Amino acid sequence: MITITGATGALNGATADHLLRHVPASELVVVTRDPARAARFAERGVTVRQGDYDDQGALTAAFADTDRLLLVSSNDPTGDTVRQHRNAVQAATDAGVGHVFYTSHQGAGAGSPFVPAQHHAATEDLLADAGLRWTALRNGFYAHSLQWLLGPWAETGTVALPADGPVSWTAREDAAEAAAALLLQETPPEGPVTITAPAAPTFAELTDRLAERVGHDVRFTLVDPHRWVEGAVGAGQDERMVRFLLGMHQAAGAGWFAGADPTLRTLLGREPRSVDDALGAVVAAASASASR
Repeated sequence: MITITGATGALNGATADHLLRHVPASELVVVTRDPARAARFAERGVTVRQGDYDDQGALTAAFADTDRLLLVSSNDPTGDTVRQHRNAVQAATDAGVGHVFYTSHQGAGAGSPFVPAQHHAATEDLLADAGLRWTALRNGFYAHSLQWLLGPWAETGTVALPADGPVSWTAREDAAEAAAALLLQETPPEGPVTITAPAAPTFAELTDRLAERVGHDVRFTLVDPHRWVEGAVGAGQDERMVRFLLGMHQAAGAGWFAGADPTLRTLLGREPRSVDDALGAVVAAASASASR
């Protein structure tokens, strides 16, 4: 039995869809806080169980009879992420899960300036200490996030950021498909597995590609981090989120997202989607906004 948490979200939901092309619905379980949101899976014959990362007992029951568990990282903005993951890992242990797959991140590390990377590293430590077979899916930074990470470039003509560095922008759709491929392997790899696109351009390089697409100059500039935070907050953005993004840019500048690995290409059996596909969506969104 394969059990998936977070299947009502975009990432693990897509993984569940890929799995259903290869295994019968009777061999799949999805766990969600609100079973009503998983109706589309229930309608296909998938077992839906209630579970919450803040309720270890409920998770243990939800993970019963699981051979392989795909555990999505918590996106609770106010919760204690590591504690929630500890609950899930302990529940997997108590339920006797055969192999845990965890959606980690390429830049996982206790020393990263990006807070989620610290949480991912701590969760990988929990898995390593639990005595379970486990695989950490260290996905590259999702390319669709460029929609907001590039800032208001269409209005200002400038991509202004507090730091720059290479990032292996990876399509979330590809990461979801790769997770399904790993879940279906007879002998999956154990420990961290890096799943990224094959190239890692900088924001400055992306800005040049953006300018080529729109047919006019778009400049790239580095801004003092304090001024960048002050400007974003002054423009009405939530300070907590601004500082969250600052950590991401600082991590990129320090090389935490620089590695490009061939594993994704191997798992997909084709070339992964390019960051240029994501830039096309960025330009299309800007054009649609301008025409309103």
